[in-house]
This record gives sequence, C-alpha cells and structure tokens, in this order.
Amino acid sequence: MHISHRIKRLLYMVPGKQRFGVYRFLPFFFLLGGAMEWFMINVRIGKETFYDVYRRKQSERQHENLEER
Repeated sequence: MHISHRIKRLLYMVPGKQRFGVYRFLPFFFLLGGAMEWFMINVRIGKETFYDVYRRKQSERQHENLEER
C-alpha cells in the first residue's frame, strides 16, 4: 500500500465529512498552532526562546534605523 493511500484512508476516518467538509480538520490545526506557540514561548534552545531572539532582532533593527537618520 502506498503512502498516499494510507493518508487518504486516515483522512477518511476523521468524522464529520458530510456536515463539515474540509472544515472538520480545523480543530487539529487549531491545536497544532497552539502547541507551536507554546513551544516558541517556553522551550529554550541554548539560552534563548524564539521570542527572545525576535525581541533582540527587533531592537537591533530599531537601533539601525536610528543610526541612519
């Protein structure tokens, strides 16, 4: 059995096809997005989280813009 057949069978098993159509997958994507957000806030890689890097880069960009003026 090919991978695509397995995926189709797995997707077919998700309930709500008649009533919700493609939107039946929305809760899964919502949970995936929440888990990704939690990971970016709480998990440290090295000494920094994603948001630590984001704030530092944003601060560096603001400093560069001030120097250009």
